[in-house]
Amino acid sequence: MKSDSEIEKRVSEYYTEKIKAHGTSSQGVDWNGQESHFLRFEQLVRILQGDSKFSLLDYGCGFGSLIQFLNSKKYAFEYTGFDISDEMLTHGKKSFPGFRFINQIEGQNFDFTIANGIFNVRLDTGVEDWKKYVFQTLDEINSFSNKGFSFNILSSYSDDEFMQDYLFYANPLEIFDYCKLNFSKNVSLIHDYNLYEFTILVKK
Repeated sequence: MKSDSEIEKRVSEYYTEKIKAHGTSSQGVDWNGQESHFLRFEQLVRILQGDSKFSLLDYGCGFGSLIQFLNSKKYAFEYTGFDISDEMLTHGKKSFPGFRFINQIEGQNFDFTIANGIFNVRLDTGVEDWKKYVFQTLDEINSFSNKGFSFNILSSYSDDEFMQDYLFYANPLEIFDYCKLNFSKNVSLIHDYNLYEFTILVKK
């Protein structure tokens, strides 16, 4: 079984290679293009509940593209971007000066946390080990999210011919059940936006 640090090191290397190859683009954070990239944001920001002003942690922020999306929707927000790839953080600081980017979260709390795509790329980590890592990370995210959090994962309902061995496909019902039992009575499962994934909203 790999340790969390080993898992994160491999994932960091994977994403660092992506942004070095593709720069500050959707491909640079391993999405096919901006249309699907921003469609994911549309689902994730449902957690914001119409709040007019809030603090937000972008967990696995990449180069901070969520900032562009939130600005386009006229949100008033205090942003912190967290990532395990220093290369991503460097690009984020250059692309969005004036916003906060960090590589550690210690003793901090936020109104909301959004995590886009952080659970998909398991590489050579075993499925059960990766699932444990997912649940541990959700526990952590829950601990510093005061009003709620949202995240997405590739779905086990994906078509077989499009599934890749190095990616993680979760059972939506299992993830929903974990969140419902451990985090809040107010949990939403969104699986109707024509991508091979689902989004979970945990409202407190």
